[in-house]
Amino acid sequence: MTVGRAAAFWIYFVAAIDPKATFASNRMPTNLDEIARREAAAREQINTVYGRPEDEFGATLFVFHHLNEIDPSYWTKHFANTEPEPRQVLRSLVLRSHWGGEDEIDNFDFTLPNGVTDYVISVAFDEAGQVVDISMES
Repeated sequence: MTVGRAAAFWIYFVAAIDPKATFASNRMPTNLDEIARREAAAREQINTVYGRPEDEFGATLFVFHHLNEIDPSYWTKHFANTEPEPRQVLRSLVLRSHWGGEDEIDNFDFTLPNGVTDYVISVAFDEAGQVVDISMES
């Protein structure tokens, strides 16, 4: 029996004994609508505050830092030129993770595609699901 089959059997066996048992490997977020809503709200707010003084250490810093530091070949591969417009960079962001709080949705981290950087634009939400902070983090 392969390791994968053995693990699946074990999960099935334990679940048969205790149907309420949960396993890290099979936990799925139960709040997919809220995750999608917050991701959209985060992206909208990133685009709204970009370039404003209150975003000095958020998306604005993230974009300018990466435009200056990343090899031009990366930009050419993803944008067909060596100097993409900042808004193009913002549109290319991918959701790396969401975490924090009981439902793991208090913070959403966005980054550039293909693992080119360890930096993220981190968007924090309050208990009501409103964006309260945007910052560049590593």
